[in-house]
Amino acid sequence: MAFLQEAGSDVVPLDHEAVECTDPASVDAALARSAPDVVVNCAAFVRVDECEDRPDEALRVNALGALYVARAAASLDARCVYISSDYVFDGRRPPPAAYAETDAPAPVNVYGASKLAGEHLVAQTCPDALIVRTASLFGGRGARGKGGNFVTAILTRARAGEPLRVVDDVWMTPTYAPDAAWALVRLLAGGATGIVHVANAGACTWYTFARHALALAGVDAAVEPVPAATYPMRARRPTNSALDTARAAGLLGGPLRTWEDALAEYVRGLA
Repeated sequence: MAFLQEAGSDVVPLDHEAVECTDPASVDAALARSAPDVVVNCAAFVRVDECEDRPDEALRVNALGALYVARAAASLDARCVYISSDYVFDGRRPPPAAYAETDAPAPVNVYGASKLAGEHLVAQTCPDALIVRTASLFGGRGARGKGGNFVTAILTRARAGEPLRVVDDVWMTPTYAPDAAWALVRLLAGGATGIVHVANAGACTWYTFARHALALAGVDAAVEPVPAATYPMRARRPTNSALDTARAAGLLGGPLRTWEDALAEYVRGLA
């Protein structure tokens, strides 16, 4: 929101109390009150394992909710932006190869399938929509639906002297939330449409990410690398969901900074 305001935009934030994305009447009324030029839909059911238990709710929020927002935006001649996920891919590509926007999605869990359905419904409703896929966000307080973010959780556990065992066979592209927000503002200003992958440059495993966070924070703690099978979960995860951000780099005039540089800024801010 701050980046949009700095760019001179009037921003009307709508939380869950102000609008229920699964109720088309609520969406229509909320957007009609503000008459926006652009609608950015960040609403999502993001608890991946819980989506397996509640697929109806995942599809209601991530797919039907996206459709209702897109329809309301179209009725107001407003641009529609849908925030999607790296989990639309199956992760079978050997790392460090990454997925581009032109690669065929093949989600392996309900969450990924619901986000992909949302993409399709938004695109067919608003042909000029901007669909931003991002991944492994960190920064600020983290997602409320997930109870925070990975970096703060690792640092808290390390400082408490708890044993650290982190998955070292799952690859992803860490994304600093302020960098993603800045990129979104620039993409909107440039009139970008279609699917764009937005993430910091580079890919790594969760183990590598954790080690970097601890080193930057000056926390001396041992971290044991373990396979993902160590932590059985209800929902399958892609073993490599790294995003190729070449299209975003072309639209933005260059790639976002590396995840290492972004993480360094975040950890300094925590201190």
